[in-house]
Amino acid sequence: MKIAKALETISGIPITPFRATDGQIDWVQYKETIDLIVENGIDVIVPCGNTSEFYALSIAEAKEEIRRTIEIVNGRALVMAGIGYAVPTAIELGNYAKDVGADAVMIHMPIHPYVTTGGVKAYFQEIIEAIDIPTVIYFKDPEVSDQVLIDLAPLDNFVGVKYAINDLPRFAKIVRTISKEHGVTWICGTAEKWAPFYWNAGAKGFTSGLVNILPGKAVEMLDALRNDDHAIVWKLWEEILPFEDLRAQYNQGNNVVVIKEAMEMLGQNAGVTRAPVDALSDADKALVRELLHSWNLLETAKG
Repeated sequence: MKIAKALETISGIPITPFRATDGQIDWVQYKETIDLIVENGIDVIVPCGNTSEFYALSIAEAKEEIRRTIEIVNGRALVMAGIGYAVPTAIELGNYAKDVGADAVMIHMPIHPYVTTGGVKAYFQEIIEAIDIPTVIYFKDPEVSDQVLIDLAPLDNFVGVKYAINDLPRFAKIVRTISKEHGVTWICGTAEKWAPFYWNAGAKGFTSGLVNILPGKAVEMLDALRNDDHAIVWKLWEEILPFEDLRAQYNQGNNVVVIKEAMEMLGQNAGVTRAPVDALSDADKALVRELLHSWNLLETAKG
């Protein structure tokens, strides 16, 4: 499927800017963020991703984010809308995304605390079969067997996996188990920190939250991976690693707020996070500031 090939790139996950004054979404800033990402060469935009704080959005907000993203992108990139929650809600969101012009959808992993491999398979299968649009599975629970992906691979609309379990032998095995005839694109779901490792194991793309700040850096990483330029890959990896390590603190609790804090320091109105994500500590804010200084971004912003 043509869409599967188009996913062999960076999947940029935009933040959702919530105003500090009333907690509502700042759609003006959202447009500026999307434009920044697209204008710097990111070919796949994923509204309602985890970095978008998807599970903190109401259904109405999620729909509006999907619709506005499609309008702002206006054909300049592929839009893959995040969908999830309960099965009926995911189906509602998926059909809505299709109706307003999304190119594909990404199904979030179920958040129910009690899941089984068979139940997760049923969750994904029901959604994929109920919405006629190319679909990517976001696979991130290490307790759920990869057999789910093997069983679903023959489905026509199943075109890709955002794999976010950082077990490289496990990932390499599933990539080699599922036949290439099914046309499944493998995407590293844990951003630039893990992208080189996943790439060597069979991934053809990676997700990025860094695109909210430095989309060009993500593009450099992709180009270097495609060109097997290992010197550039590892140079970029070393530059990005401290940022991604800080995002990974507190069991990934810092994932979104570090990006928003960096954007705020650079003069972008990224706003606050919603519960259950807390504000950064003063110590972590200082680390973000140090990183931006090391990238020569604060001086640029002031100038």
